[in-house]
Amino acid sequence: MMKLITFQAYRTLGLPDVRYIKPSLMFKEIDAIREADVVLFPETWQVPALVYGLKKHIFPSIETLQLGFSKVDMTRALWTVAPENVPYTEIMANTAANIDYVLNAFPYPFVAKEARNARGNGVFLIEREADFRRYAEQSEVLYVQEYLENDGKELRVCVVGDQVFTAYWKVCPEGSFLHNVAQGGDICFDFVPREACELVLRVARELNINHAGFDVMISGDRFYILEFNALFGNQGIQARGLSVETAIYQYLIQQFVPTFPTSPTTPGKIIS
Repeated sequence: MMKLITFQAYRTLGLPDVRYIKPSLMFKEIDAIREADVVLFPETWQVPALVYGLKKHIFPSIETLQLGFSKVDMTRALWTVAPENVPYTEIMANTAANIDYVLNAFPYPFVAKEARNARGNGVFLIEREADFRRYAEQSEVLYVQEYLENDGKELRVCVVGDQVFTAYWKVCPEGSFLHNVAQGGDICFDFVPREACELVLRVARELNINHAGFDVMISGDRFYILEFNALFGNQGIQARGLSVETAIYQYLIQQFVPTFPTSPTTPGKIIS
């Protein structure tokens, strides 16, 4: 059986032989971490020490954690593998000249986002100059996207391991701009387009993303990946009666437990 260390007890409930360590105690528990087969759900600041120093297998993958930490890095990575499925986006330093450029270049409404936030927080619908200047006053980086016309819903496609685990619609509350369940959105499992799931799975595999909730919007006749969250909410998963922990464990076994011994303990002797 694998020896597992987790830094997030809530996300690993039910996994066998898993020990929780508080992230702040990482270096006090370094001997236990050395003995672990896989380290689960480290915080971003822990990743370099775990991967480069201790040479540990981690889950989610380093790509998932690092790209999921910042919308800036995430968007640039998406540009490399699916540029036609990313809304038109400008990422710029927060300078007076760049603020003027955005105000002159983007038609209203448009969308501005904080580089590091989730669950619908830090996303703003910009409908007038004053909205954007308020956003710019509190943002280190200008992250600005075109507004996509849509029918009031977006897809959440959850990837666990190397498969789509589940997918569902997040339906925008009446009069709201945000679709997030955390912001009052509803969940619907009907008529999820297969093509959207195939797009997400291709992108996830190319970027080595193995635990993320992708937000996908349909506008016109195209699927747009808005972002992905490495630590996605579980409301839609619970509503369908699924166990993400089981899917995680099956993936870990597949990836990190060899099917056969790599070599016999004694040369020339068959192990019975």
